[in-house]
Amino acid sequence: MIGERTVVAVDGGNSKTDVIIATGAGAVLGRARGPASSPHLIGVPDTIGLLGRLIAQAKQAAGLGTAAVFDRAEVYLAGADLPIEVRILTEAVTAAGWAHQNRVDNDTFALIRAGTDAERAIAVVCGAGINCVGRDADGRTARFPALGMLTGDWGGGHHLASLALWHAARGEDGRGPATRLTEAVIDHFRVATVEDLGIAMHLGEVAPARVDELTPVLFAVATGGDQVARRIVAKQATEVLSLARIAAERLGMREERLALVLGGGVLAAQHPLLHQSIVEGMPAVLPRAEVVVSAQAPVVGAALAGLDALGATMDAKSALRTAV
Repeated sequence: MIGERTVVAVDGGNSKTDVIIATGAGAVLGRARGPASSPHLIGVPDTIGLLGRLIAQAKQAAGLGTAAVFDRAEVYLAGADLPIEVRILTEAVTAAGWAHQNRVDNDTFALIRAGTDAERAIAVVCGAGINCVGRDADGRTARFPALGMLTGDWGGGHHLASLALWHAARGEDGRGPATRLTEAVIDHFRVATVEDLGIAMHLGEVAPARVDELTPVLFAVATGGDQVARRIVAKQATEVLSLARIAAERLGMREERLALVLGGGVLAAQHPLLHQSIVEGMPAVLPRAEVVVSAQAPVVGAALAGLDALGATMDAKSALRTAV
């Protein structure tokens, strides 16, 4: 297609999808952004269709023909959680013919590569949901099914928002302790009572998906000192630390120097209560870990993984980080 080796990198999440086309020298040729592409949300065929359209847009931005084939495709998706899901998606990506070589995996691996060059690393992503992966110096990995409550997960933006509404309702009617979440939810949705909001969501008068708007409300109320909200935030910090600890134990890295990369909207925001609790709790869990909040989008990690596979130089990888 062109003289240089090329990579197409994809980070597909529960809210958006990013695509980058880069050369082996670290130059960014084209980009595209689109909606959520998680196969859990839209199914595998629609995921592949959406990715194909976004890759075509990125090709156009790069001045490449529609028939151009890349040396490597690095595709990291929310919803590629189980080995069978990774296998099915890998087969579908390979059949799409975007590249001569393909790698498909969970989007948390893109975050871990974006956040650090360290060989030993753990990433916890807390966006709509929550997940954790780890890798050691030999390339072994640790991961979780990340299927929500079905597999023991706790937290993530949607869960936190739902808890804010739940506690607001119980604080209002007396089944739970009084909490400023009640007033905050009423103010946010401009309703008379939290009960009215629940009924409106049940009847479809207020879109149930709007409950996710309560995640920042929860953190604001917690920052204001409300004990109910603060307990929720403290539990989220504990859960992040637990995931990191277990991933490290599985890889025999608890006493090793490693990077803990935090990402996803909830953790990337670095809400002081949550972030400080994680940092302060880390020495008891992973005494030699360095907490890193990735300054770059996970799609950069996907592209860097492609450059790794092509044997690119450190200068090329630095150039890529600078270019994005």
